[in-house]
Amino acid sequence: MKKLIILGAVALLTLSSCVSKKEYMALEEKQKNTQDLLNTATVKLNSCLADEAASAARLTELQARLADMKANNLALIESTKDMTVLTTQGARNVEKSLESLKEKDLRITRLQDALTKKDSVTLALVTSLKKEVGLNDPDIEINVEKSVVFISLSDKLLFKSGSYDITTRANDILGKVATVINGKPNFEAMVEGHTDNVPYSKGVLIDNWDLSVKRSTAIVRALQGLGVKPEQLIAAGRGDHIPLVPNTTAENKAINRRTKIYILPKIDQFYEMIETEMKSLSKEGN
Repeated sequence: MKKLIILGAVALLTLSSCVSKKEYMALEEKQKNTQDLLNTATVKLNSCLADEAASAARLTELQARLADMKANNLALIESTKDMTVLTTQGARNVEKSLESLKEKDLRITRLQDALTKKDSVTLALVTSLKKEVGLNDPDIEINVEKSVVFISLSDKLLFKSGSYDITTRANDILGKVATVINGKPNFEAMVEGHTDNVPYSKGVLIDNWDLSVKRSTAIVRALQGLGVKPEQLIAAGRGDHIPLVPNTTAENKAINRRTKIYILPKIDQFYEMIETEMKSLSKEGN
């Protein structure tokens, strides 16, 4: 650049001696215009160089971003593959869970059906007993205890004090009970004797255990005499060990002296199914 200016100046000096003043002025104007054009070109060149540097930096940045995007895309593809595997496995797990729930629901339904049938049998039995035996005597109770139907008879209806000989009135009541049992050949009757806590020892009987069992067998024999099949009868005695009320008064002792006749329907298939299903559900719950 400096060389051009010097050469221009030398040229002007040389020409100044050879040309007229007018021509010199024209050359000088032309040189000025040339210089302006040169300056403008220099500014544009510097601007272009700056733009080029900025573009190169932008290109480097875009290339880096592109590389990152490619890496993220590959990672996303791999993750999607894993997600597909997980989703497939999850779908299988959900399907298995639904199948398990269906099986449990089926077992619960069967269990409810069994319980409903058992409850229906129990209700029908209570209704039948109440119809046959009647409800007007306060010394006769017909009820359900732990899903088992029973008839509770006061001691004064069945036996004389300290005796295991059945009264005439007892035969009338037992006749009605026998009618119900005879009408249901798939039922059993368990006779359970209870006494108060007054010590008993007469004849061959040793204690209240003996007395309670002796009274139970007396009723069993009476029912058998009324036509009940012996294989349907069970004799049991509880002595004075399960009192209804404390043996503190004569009235309470009279309440505790009682005989219960449990009517047990033979619905083994229902009980077995209930037990099996409950065990199965319990194992699955663990």
